[in-house]
Amino acid sequence: MTPPVRRLSDPVRYVKGVGPAREVLLGRLGIASVNDLLFFFPRRYEDRRELTPLSSLEGGSMSSVVARVVAIEGRRSLKKGLSITTVLLSDGKGMGKAVWFNRQGIESQFLPGVRAALYGRVDIRNGRVQLTNPEFEILTDETEDEKAFSIVPVYPGTAGLPNRAFRRIMRTCLEEYLPLLSDFLPSGIRKRLALAPLAPSVGEMHFPESRERWRAARKRLAFDEFFLLQTGLALRKARASGGEAPAPPLFPGALVEAYRSAHLPFTLTEDQKRVAEEIFGDMARSVPMNRLLQGDVGSGKTVVALLALLAALDGGRQGALLAPTEVLASQHYQRLAPVFHALGIPCALLTGSLSQREKREIHEGLESGALRIAIGTHALLSENVAFASLGLAIVDEQHRFGVLQKQTFRSKGESPHVLVLTATPIPRTLTLTVYGDLSVSVLRESPPGRKKITTRLISPRKLPELITFLEGRMRGGERVFWICPLIEESETLDLAAATVRAEELKARFSPLGTGLLHGRLSGEEKQQVMEDFQSGKISLLVSTTVVEVGVDIPGATVMVVEDPIRFGLSQLHQLRGRVGRNDLEGYCFLLGTPTSPESRERLEVFCSTENGFTIAEADLKLRGPGEVCGVRQSGITDFRVADLIKDRALLECARKEAFSLVEGDPELAGEPLLKERLFFLLGRSLNLVETA
Repeated sequence: MTPPVRRLSDPVRYVKGVGPAREVLLGRLGIASVNDLLFFFPRRYEDRRELTPLSSLEGGSMSSVVARVVAIEGRRSLKKGLSITTVLLSDGKGMGKAVWFNRQGIESQFLPGVRAALYGRVDIRNGRVQLTNPEFEILTDETEDEKAFSIVPVYPGTAGLPNRAFRRIMRTCLEEYLPLLSDFLPSGIRKRLALAPLAPSVGEMHFPESRERWRAARKRLAFDEFFLLQTGLALRKARASGGEAPAPPLFPGALVEAYRSAHLPFTLTEDQKRVAEEIFGDMARSVPMNRLLQGDVGSGKTVVALLALLAALDGGRQGALLAPTEVLASQHYQRLAPVFHALGIPCALLTGSLSQREKREIHEGLESGALRIAIGTHALLSENVAFASLGLAIVDEQHRFGVLQKQTFRSKGESPHVLVLTATPIPRTLTLTVYGDLSVSVLRESPPGRKKITTRLISPRKLPELITFLEGRMRGGERVFWICPLIEESETLDLAAATVRAEELKARFSPLGTGLLHGRLSGEEKQQVMEDFQSGKISLLVSTTVVEVGVDIPGATVMVVEDPIRFGLSQLHQLRGRVGRNDLEGYCFLLGTPTSPESRERLEVFCSTENGFTIAEADLKLRGPGEVCGVRQSGITDFRVADLIKDRALLECARKEAFSLVEGDPELAGEPLLKERLFFLLGRSLNLVETA
C-alpha cells in the first residue's frame, strides 16, 4: 500500500502523537495545519545547561533551577477564594521553596523525591530563597532522553497540553515534515544577505543548539516574514498600476481656483499646499491614484480632501466620500455642503437612516449624473448605488473598512482615483507593513492659532473638584465631552457606564443641559444630539468612543475620559483632538487610577506630549501593531518572529529586495516557490487574486 503523500497543509491531527483530542487543544492556540505547528515558535527558552544553584539565587531575578521535592508544607486558605501551596526543594547544595497562589490540585504533582525544573521570580523571604508562582515541569526518564539539560523551548500553553507533551509533538513534526519545507527565498538574495537556509532555521528556532545559531535562525525567519509581506504588497501595487483600465486624467481648474480665492476662510499651511500638489499630480496621470493621507489631529485633512473633490469636478467627473459612521458622515456633509452649494454643485448625504424615497432620489441623481458629490456611510456600498462617472473615491478612517468593502467602493466607477484618509498618525514601520502598497502623504503641521491642550491624570477622589471646574466652564458658554468605555453597567467589568454617568451628571447640571450619545441610538437620535450639542442647547455630552474621530464642535473645550487605561494612546489622542479646535484653551482630564507601572507609564507619555507621531510610536511599543491600526490585521501585523521595533533595518532591507524583485518580474514567473509560499500564507489577507 502506497503511504499517503505528506503536505504542509495537512491537518495537524496527521502528526504522530496528536489525535482528535489534542487537535482540539492545538486549535485553541490557532494551530490547524502542519504548517501552523512548524511555525508556532517558543515564547522563551530555559537554558538548563548552566542552572543556578538554590544557594546562589538572588532576589528579584528570573531564574531556572532543577531541584528535588523534599516535602509539601501543605495547602492552606488565607481567606475566602485565596489559597497558597508551598513545596520545599533541595538541589543537594541548598534549600529553598516554591510558592503558588490559587493553583488547586498542584500539590498532587509534587510527590516527595521527584525532580522538577522550575522557572520564575526569586524572592528572599525570612532569609530563605523562594520562587513565586514559578512555571514548572516534572522531570522523568523520558524528559532526560529529550535533552532536558539543554536549551529547552517553552511554548504558549493551553490547559490539557503540558509543555513536555508539546515538545514531543514538535520533535515528531520536525522529523516528519521539515524535509518538505522548500526554501522559497531567491538564492541571490539569500547569498547576498548571508541568510541561513530555511529548514535548519525552523528547527533551530524550536530546539536551539547555541545562542549564535539561534540568532542566525531568527534573522532568517524575521526577514522571511517581512519579505513575504513586502513582496505581496509590491505585487498588489504593480497590479493596481498596470492591471486596470486607465484612469481619467483630472486637473484642478476653475472650481479649485474659485474656492481658494473666494471661499477658503484661512491660509493653507505649507504641509497642506505640498500634499494637495502631490494629490493633483497623481490625479493628472492615467494610472489610478492609490494614496494614503495621514495627518495628526487638527492638521486639516478635510480641506485637502475638499480640494481633491473639486479637482475631480473640474475634470467633469463625480466625487464620493465614504465615512464609517453616520456621525462622521453628517459632520463632513455639514462642513462641505455649504462650499459645494456656494459653487453651484449639487451634493447629497446618503446614510442608512434615510427613508426609501430619499434614498431612491439620491440613487437616481447619482446614476444620471445630476448629483455631482455624494457623502455617506456604508449605504454608498449598496448594490443600488451607481455613479454616472465616478472620478474620485475618498475613504475616511479607512481602517474601519474591510478590503472587500473598499473594492466595492472602487468598483462604483471605472478605475477611479482613490484617496484614503486616517487621523491616526502611523509609525513608519507600520506604514510600510499595513499600507506598503500605497503612496503616502503626511500632514504634520497644525493650522496657526491652535492653543496647547492641558492634559492631566485625575484621581477619582478629586471628582468633586472636577465637577466644580466643569460647571464654571459651561456657565461661561463652553461645552464638555465626557467619555465612558461602556454603554451600560456590566456585571463583569468594573468600568464607567455612559447611561449611568449621564443620569448622574444630568441631575448635577440640569439647568445647563446634558446629552447622551452611543452606537445603539438611531441615526436620527444621534443627529439630534449632535445638533443640540453644536448649538449649545446641551452643554455636556456623555458619550462612548463614537465621537473618537471627525467630530468638530468649536465650542467644546474640555474632554473628560473615564477609565483611561481601557483605551490605547492613539485612541486617547483622537479623543483629545475633539477639544481645543478654536482659540480657547483646551483641557483633557483622564479620570482614573493606573493599575500597574506599565499603565502609569502609558498615561504619563500621553500627558507629556500632543505630538501624535510620538504617541503612535509609544503605542506601538506598548500595545502592539494591531492596536495602533485600530483592528487586528491577520497575516499583516501578526508576526511570529519579526519585531517592528527591533527589526526596523531588516524591514527596510526586505522592502528594498521585494520591490526590486517584483519590478523585474511582476508576476514572479521566475520564482515559483516564492509565489507558492506567498499565496499560501498571505493570498487571502492581501487579496492577491490570480490574473489570467
